[in-house]
Amino acid sequence: MATVVTNTGKAIAAARMRGATPTQAEPLYVGWGTGAGTAAAGDTTLFSETGTRVAGTTSNVTTTVTSDTWQVVAAITAGSALTITNAGAFDAASAGNLFVKGDFTGVALASGDSITFTIKVAFA
Repeated sequence: MATVVTNTGKAIAAARMRGATPTQAEPLYVGWGTGAGTAAAGDTTLFSETGTRVAGTTSNVTTTVTSDTWQVVAAITAGSALTITNAGAFDAASAGNLFVKGDFTGVALASGDSITFTIKVAFA
């Protein structure tokens, strides 16, 4: 199991820090996938992304130093029975750039079940 800030995620963070023009969008859209694999920095997509990305709520939280961690929280509901194996945050509702990605042991869902993801990136 792995969670990584992707190479495109590092570019997103750098662009937001330098106030890039046009302004770099915050990666607040959370999606999930059903495919197998181990998350890697070079990934640009989820493993078999399915469904519609959800706009999450973002905030700064404290882990080691005050407000050193960016966080997005989003709940996604399954439209059919499936097993979710990975998730990530993007800077757009569709297409866009993958900021952070994590893979995990499959979570079996029935239609109507949901998962609330809390994704944190610490600058510690």
